[in-house]
Amino acid sequence: MNVDIKAALSKVVGAANVSDDPAQLQAYSTDFSYTAMGMPNYVVKPASSEEVSAVVKLCSENSVPVVPCSSKIHFYGATIPKEGGVVLDMSRMDKIFEIDADNRRVRFEAGVTWKKLTEELAKKGFRAIMPLMPPAERSVLTDFMEREEPTNQVYDYGEPLEAMEIVWPTGELFRMGSASVNGYPDSMSKGGNPSGPGLDFYRFFQCAQGTMGVVTWTNLKIESIPKIDKILFAPVDDLNYAIDFLYRIMPRRIGQEVLLLNNVDLAAIIAEDDNDLLRLKETLPPWTLILVISGLLRRPEEKIAYEENFLAQVIRNEFQDLKLGENLPGFPGLRKKLLPMLRSPWPAGKTYWKNRYKGACQSLFFHTRPLLAQQFVDIVGDIAARYSYPICDIGMYIQPIEHNRACRPEFNFFYDPKNENEVEAVRALYNEAASVLLSNGAVFTRPYGDLAPIVYEKAASYAITLKRLKKLFDPNNIMNPGNLCF
Repeated sequence: MNVDIKAALSKVVGAANVSDDPAQLQAYSTDFSYTAMGMPNYVVKPASSEEVSAVVKLCSENSVPVVPCSSKIHFYGATIPKEGGVVLDMSRMDKIFEIDADNRRVRFEAGVTWKKLTEELAKKGFRAIMPLMPPAERSVLTDFMEREEPTNQVYDYGEPLEAMEIVWPTGELFRMGSASVNGYPDSMSKGGNPSGPGLDFYRFFQCAQGTMGVVTWTNLKIESIPKIDKILFAPVDDLNYAIDFLYRIMPRRIGQEVLLLNNVDLAAIIAEDDNDLLRLKETLPPWTLILVISGLLRRPEEKIAYEENFLAQVIRNEFQDLKLGENLPGFPGLRKKLLPMLRSPWPAGKTYWKNRYKGACQSLFFHTRPLLAQQFVDIVGDIAARYSYPICDIGMYIQPIEHNRACRPEFNFFYDPKNENEVEAVRALYNEAASVLLSNGAVFTRPYGDLAPIVYEKAASYAITLKRLKKLFDPNNIMNPGNLCF
């Protein structure tokens, strides 16, 4: 029996929320990456978990591909349809259900943006622990489903997502973790535990690009807005020296936001305009260590004093060459400018910082041990030179993780998206760098786009297991087919 898919979808979400207009479909066919264009057949905008469930069930019964999408801004090609079908745009689902001060969590839907969440939390004296300046209109859920690394390196925030609700590829609604207990959300558990009672499902959906199901809402850890903050800077010429310093201080739980930016990335973030960006790129130190110490609600002055005293002692006795202070020499006023930026999303309507330099950016990032960071910087520099990509144009960002137990190096290759030669050169550079880094021990936890076949070729048994799970949970292979290794 032939089914009129558009009419059936319209019965679920309303005709005004289903579109097959070519101009609207075009908007979902690309993103900020160089991934090849892919057009959906329909865009559907549900308003509730029940509508998501009904849409997915309908598509499963008729073997129509479904690509979940909860954000206006994407970078890795994860929401570009590979086989047509339905883009399930959840931007209408933007409710913040509750801010639970006692348990320091917030529950919200997939379409809630960073702008909306940070503004609502601030009214209650809370803040989200966020990645490095995410776009204001990007979905918060999207960032954490893709495991973007928070700039706050404290162990407690390493897994910021808690219990959540999902729709399986068959259309069934499912709640995981402590959100699955009877009486939720009024139960004693409050949904704070992502992995119990029951099986640990929540990582099953992270980095899966919507191939295993659709997350409709989640709980996220939040923190009180500090009573006192001090942002400290150190110019860095020797990356290993700075990392040794972090090894010394961070296991003592010194610092909240801690990160290392090279001159290119920092210039792209703080520049007032294009001319200022080029000037800063030439005058900033090779690397800048940024360290924020904070006093929260209990005895904030004493906490700040303890951390300042410890830092002063370590520098005096062991790291005399590290010039850590409240100002970066030669850049007055940076302290007042940068701290609010670290606690806020990138403003809507302003070109995203990664796209300011040349118009587009391809980011290569992975996990490793901090003591290996310089080795990977050298490898990428050597490969870039072979492609005549100026090393001085590569943005670099090193994010310590969990008190410097690990780190996430990121290399940003900036290019002109209108120049086909530049696009292809960056693609080739990216692919070779990924292969070489992987063979040298880099751990890629998010193998999207061109990276997926490179990673899964090296992890054949893991890929086979993923395919088996995919067939089990998505027997009709409708969820974002063509991504990952499916």
